[in-house]
Amino acid sequence: MNRRTFLHQVGGTAAGIALSSFLPVYTLADSRKMFFEISLAEWSLHKTLFAKQMTNLDFPVKAKKDFGISVVEYVSTFFENKQKDQSYMKELKMRCKDNGVKNHLIMVDGMGELATVDDAERNKAVENHYQWVEAAKFLGCKTIRVNAGGRGTPEEMHKAAVDGLGKLATFAKPFKINVVVENHGGNSSNGAWLAGVMKEINMKNCGTLPDFGNFCIRRDTSGDNPWAGPCVEEYDRYKGVTELMPYAKAVSAKAYKFDEKGNCIETDYNKMLKIVKDAGFKGYIGVEYEGDIPEEEGIRKTKALLERVGAQM
Repeated sequence: MNRRTFLHQVGGTAAGIALSSFLPVYTLADSRKMFFEISLAEWSLHKTLFAKQMTNLDFPVKAKKDFGISVVEYVSTFFENKQKDQSYMKELKMRCKDNGVKNHLIMVDGMGELATVDDAERNKAVENHYQWVEAAKFLGCKTIRVNAGGRGTPEEMHKAAVDGLGKLATFAKPFKINVVVENHGGNSSNGAWLAGVMKEINMKNCGTLPDFGNFCIRRDTSGDNPWAGPCVEEYDRYKGVTELMPYAKAVSAKAYKFDEKGNCIETDYNKMLKIVKDAGFKGYIGVEYEGDIPEEEGIRKTKALLERVGAQM
């Protein structure tokens, strides 16, 4: 019920004047004054993209026209190795400009392990990421998201991650590009471990991208696909996000399933967004839907949930 309807029912204008000073009112305008802004992660449409029903070039316009989201987060996989193709990149940039879409970040995968203990392998991975720093700069992004994966003990990987991420952040600094790490499995999904890495690196352009849902530290690898095996050790997501927020340059609102009221089943968004707000965060929270209902429906449900909870805060 909106404010005008309520006041009419309790007695008209006079009653409205008397009550207006203490009635809580939430309107569409209020929902636009949230402590964060909403972006859209391209991975939310990964099934559509892998099925060739749309392309990376189509993504920014679809985000704006179909979902009303004007800030986008790309995934490197969907560039199809065209990040150095000037005509392709100019076309992508032009589509964004023509439709009023802002490029926020690129999620980079498959470029090597930045926390592996093998020095040569790690240095090669660092160099592999240079092209994405340059691509992000060209598109007007502020950030690339990388992974702190590798092999070794947590202590060995901590040392390696400090080296690998530190070198990449040093390269990215003149470009004014942030290098951020997402909790994305293994040691990186241990909030304390990743926060410790960030604390030691201590660079302004090196930080985190806390994801509400990626806190599986160890999976059952006995099946055909070890990456998709059931999680056998999971880090507390609320503890993890709390630990990562002091270093956050962006946040990923992961969602898989919803109840009949539109709430996310696996994550309490009221609790999680309070953690984000209490950390003083005022940047972009990206919609990253990854469930079984149609992708477009999942995106709209996640966006609506963020708007509803965000307006209440």
